Formats: sequence, C-alpha cells, structure tokens
Amino acid sequence: MTARRVTLLLLAAFLLIGTAGQAQAAGYRYWSFWDRDGAGWVYATQGPSMVRPSDGDVQGFRFAVSEDSGDAARPRGTADFASICAKTPAKDGSKRVALVLDFGTAPDAPSGETPPAPRTACAQVSPDATTADALADAAGPLRYDTNALLCAIAGYPKSGCGEQVSQKEGSGVPAAPKATADEGDDGPSVGLYAGIAVVAALAGAATWQARRRRNATR
Repeated sequence: MTARRVTLLLLAAFLLIGTAGQAQAAGYRYWSFWDRDGAGWVYATQGPSMVRPSDGDVQGFRFAVSEDSGDAARPRGTADFASICAKTPAKDGSKRVALVLDFGTAPDAPSGETPPAPRTACAQVSPDATTADALADAAGPLRYDTNALLCAIAGYPKSGCGEQVSQKEGSGVPAAPKATADEGDDGPSVGLYAGIAVVAALAGAATWQARRRRNATR
C-alpha cells in the first residue's frame, strides 16, 4: 500500500466521520401548536385540549417535519384577530378565537398527499371551550391517536401521526433510531465510532506495510 493510497483512504474515512451525524439527523412529522404573543408566535407549553383561550386570542397550528420545539416551523401568513374574525360579530354567552392553520409544504407532506393552502378561521364557542373545541368547530374533521395526540386537522393528513422521518428527506423515509438515555442526545454517534475504527484500521495497515518493506530490504 503506497503512502499516497493510504492518504486518500484516510481522507475518505474522515469524510465518512464528518457526514455520519448528518445522515442520521431525524425529525417528526406532526402538527405543532402555537400562541400568538404580540407580533410573534410562541410554542404552546400545553396541548390544545388543555388550553382555554380567551375571547380575542389568536392561536396557530403548523404541519411540518421538525426535530423538537426549538426548530419547529411557525405558522405562516397574517395573524390579526380583527381581520380573521371581522365577519364574526361578538355574541353574548360566547367567545371568539382566531385560528391560523398552516398545512405545511410539499416536502413535509406524507407520501401521496398534497397539503391544502394555509387558511384562517374564526371559531365562536362557549366561554369554557378549549382550543381543541374551537378547532373542532371551525376546522373539522379532526383525528387523534390513542394518546390524544392531534394527528389531522380538516382531514389532513389522511394517515400517520407524529411518525419519525428522515429530516433530510422529509418524505416519510424511516430515520435511524434516536440515541438512548445512556448514550445521551449530545454524545458521539455510532457512525462516528465506526469512522474512527476505519481510520485506525487503515493506519495499522499502513504501518504493517512499512515495516514489511523495511524487513525485506535488510
């Protein structure tokens, strides 16, 4: 094995190490829930079935592939209560909740499905209604899984619920399993260890070849 060949193989191994973490990046395809706070969106800390919005609140939902709340995509479009509920006059014994529904983009859609265009809705519900009640009133049919996770709004998507997918592909391809609690989310990946092993093996082979040539010339 020549020195040049060893160098090229080592370079290839290091490239594999560098891309191993990226290849395993994964996310989940789901509906995220947001509260409108002034001019911006804030990721909701409770599910829609637990939140009881006040009259005049604006709440949003976005369907997308994201790893966690830190990188979740926010609802797009306008989110002004006055414009969303302009055609729904106030009525005694009820409250109005403005909803922003963003069905996401084609790359994040499940295989074979096309996301509807984003839209808004004004739900007029009883004073003690939850966000889930408002959503059912203005954007049904809804679909939930056995753990009460919101899976579909206005019938979209037709199937699936919070499934893990490849973050890079975003097309329903199953992703590599996430790290276990013992490994830690920030710890080295299996690909990294494999890459290090490859480098070590190549370095060992190069050393063995060099010693062999020296012994042959003695």
